[in-house]
Amino acid sequence: MVQLTDAAETAPSSDDVTAEALVARLRTTFATGRTRDLEWRQSQLAAIESLIDQREQEIEAALSEDLGRGGFDAYVGDIASTRIEVAHARKHLKHWTRGHKVKLPMSMRPGKAEYRYEPLGVVLVVSPWNYPAYLALAPLVGAIAAGNCVVVKPSEHTPATSALLARLIPEYLDSDAVAVVEGAADETKALIDTGLDHILFTGGTAIGRAVMEAAAPHLTPVTLELGGKCPVIVTPEANLDVTARRVASSKLLNAGQTCVAPDYVLVDRTVADRFVEALQAAITEFTRKDEGLARTVVNERHAQRLAGLLDGHGGTVVLGGEARPAERSVDMTVIVDPDTDSELMGDEIFGPILPVIGVDSLDEAIRFVQARPKPLAAYLFSDDGDEHERFLTEISAGGSAVNQVAMHCLVPDLPFGGVGTSGIGAYHGEWGFQTFSHRKSVLRKPTRPDPKLTYPPYGGWKEKLLRRVL
Repeated sequence: MVQLTDAAETAPSSDDVTAEALVARLRTTFATGRTRDLEWRQSQLAAIESLIDQREQEIEAALSEDLGRGGFDAYVGDIASTRIEVAHARKHLKHWTRGHKVKLPMSMRPGKAEYRYEPLGVVLVVSPWNYPAYLALAPLVGAIAAGNCVVVKPSEHTPATSALLARLIPEYLDSDAVAVVEGAADETKALIDTGLDHILFTGGTAIGRAVMEAAAPHLTPVTLELGGKCPVIVTPEANLDVTARRVASSKLLNAGQTCVAPDYVLVDRTVADRFVEALQAAITEFTRKDEGLARTVVNERHAQRLAGLLDGHGGTVVLGGEARPAERSVDMTVIVDPDTDSELMGDEIFGPILPVIGVDSLDEAIRFVQARPKPLAAYLFSDDGDEHERFLTEISAGGSAVNQVAMHCLVPDLPFGGVGTSGIGAYHGEWGFQTFSHRKSVLRKPTRPDPKLTYPPYGGWKEKLLRRVL
């Protein structure tokens, strides 16, 4: 059974409704053709924009309760990012939905050919806890832009934001076409078992595998936005002060609980000491007025996991190093030269801990990254154009940035997604529209001319001619 929000109510329903009944109701709506209409799509996108604008303070309050992240951090992470996505979709939707003509080979003429985009049907968006508003609403933008009915499943680990979305989405959007289901793994599995038309899941690699496994019996296509250890490479050609500030600010955001946050830094040994000093200075400057910045994590269990990474790493702690799991608190910590086979350098950290490892050359840094699973993002700091090209050519990652960290995900014209274990598929902007659409091929032929030589029986001169034409 799943708990969902009904259209006529302003608060989540207490009624239990089966996943099958919910999805059947959305399929009934989809069958009417309502969601294919461009005016409907634009009205729903405008409604998401209104939700963000009018309920910004409520969203910030929920984020503060769930993650200890309010004010400008909440604005940047969940409000502005969503607003960018929906404004871009509203502006370009008409262009995205146009058919695209293609040329016909001589053997197919006369005629016309095109491909057009059509919605998939009923799709599921499973959002994570680290940016619980943005990562629920941004995929919803793509799904609605494509003309689908949508089920949104917020994260159970951010209950205040989940409850807020369950209340606000049906208040602003057409709840015959968009539903919110609260719950955990059982509710998600029940929805997947209905045989949906697409699933977009954002979260960890292990759960991503479980989602893909659950979807496989139904041949439901999946987009998996996962994670990985995102590296930063710093060469002697980098501006170290700028590098330190940009790395520090991106790691401080949401206490490092960001899928594209820097997970570790590989810095040339000739500039390593200066970089570490600049990094410490930047973190100290950014946290001087708010000592609690980047300390609060999502829950005690996550804080306990991060506390475990602070033991047995074999490196030198030059900043921070303390964790208080009962308070959901972990200090922003910099660790220099940890053992590369330590637990710290194993799985994604996803918290305010940053290892910095010295390397002897760009070659060594590239080999280090290549020897590990492909990350969701990779970053290079250097003012040397040749180093830029080597980095972009030789390191495979879901996305890359040069002399910046994480900001590529706020460019709506860029696809956002992983590669290998960091994800399958992509979205944002037109890429999200395409993810939730089917590209349908269309061939139109006149009934005249209709030469008999194209029909059987074949052989002799007719076959010879057709072989040459085809």
